[in-house]
Amino acid sequence: MIKTEIVSIINQKGGVGKTTTAINLAAGLALKNKKTLVIDLDPQGNATTGLGLSNSENSGETIYGVLNGTKNIFEVIKNTQFANLDLVSSNVDLSGLEVETAGDSKRAFILKNQIMAYLKDFRGKYEYIFIDCPPSLSLLTVMALVGSNSIVVPLQTEFFALEGLTQLMKTIDRIKINLNSDLKIKGILLTMYDKRNKLSSQVEKEARDYFKEKVYSTVIPRNVRLSEAPSHGIPVLIYDKICPGSKAYFNFTEEFLNKEEKYESAA
Repeated sequence: MIKTEIVSIINQKGGVGKTTTAINLAAGLALKNKKTLVIDLDPQGNATTGLGLSNSENSGETIYGVLNGTKNIFEVIKNTQFANLDLVSSNVDLSGLEVETAGDSKRAFILKNQIMAYLKDFRGKYEYIFIDCPPSLSLLTVMALVGSNSIVVPLQTEFFALEGLTQLMKTIDRIKINLNSDLKIKGILLTMYDKRNKLSSQVEKEARDYFKEKVYSTVIPRNVRLSEAPSHGIPVLIYDKICPGSKAYFNFTEEFLNKEEKYESAA
């Protein structure tokens, strides 16, 4: 029986390549015939539009309908135009959830309970579920961390990146102590790398010195095609297979899978 790995793609800073990573890692795995589901947990709905669906549809048909208790996950899963890649979409109404659930003491577990109930009924349907988190350490991010087995952190190779990462690590430690002791950091992915920029290589060195083998070997470069692809509703791996951004995400998909295999054989 296929075990489903639930991975949050997380960084509380915006504009670090988080959604780009969620979309393209999911697409890379789907191209390798791995059944993959993306849950868009960001009210901006960028993973939704980046996979070619609308983020302005009826809120009841999105992750918001699941988290406010009116729908089950299986009722809102949508097929994308890409084989092996499905989506639970998001829209701006999700931003009101924190206020709406203020009286619920168990609200941090809503997403986890929904995913677990789904997997019990549809065991083996997906090998991977990726949760694209919002760019903040809000209730939605806590829900994602409680509901995940592991996390991938995209880290832009720019000034102040490591300070933000330190804050994120403290949050992850608190979640592990209080809410999800099984949560693991799968890896840190360096993004927006500019080899002409001395700062990029400096941040890379600091990250590798501090986090050691947790930092993936693959580095995602700055690349205009990575910015263009979402406006067409297509992952860059499909939009332009040979651009530097695509090559990097193909390499990252391979590295991600290789680390998975090593981890499983060691377990």
